[in-house]
Amino acid sequence: MPKYKKKPEKMSAREKQLEKMKYEIAEELGLDEKIKESGWENLTARETGKVGGQMSKQLRRDEQGKEEQDKSKLRKR
Repeated sequence: MPKYKKKPEKMSAREKQLEKMKYEIAEELGLDEKIKESGWENLTARETGKVGGQMSKQLRRDEQGKEEQDKSKLRKR
């Protein structure tokens, strides 16, 4: 038996949001069945790269949208 047991980590709201996004993008790319059958660890680097790339793109797009909203709020003042 190991000396130290790894405690299950609780996911923050942000981590849950990213995890949900990851699965949604994987589904859009048609990888959901492969993930259900064999897990994330059996995806190719190309497949995981596509998921990560799409996540990055979506996060940047969301961030730019928030910046635009902030700018428009400042202009209205």
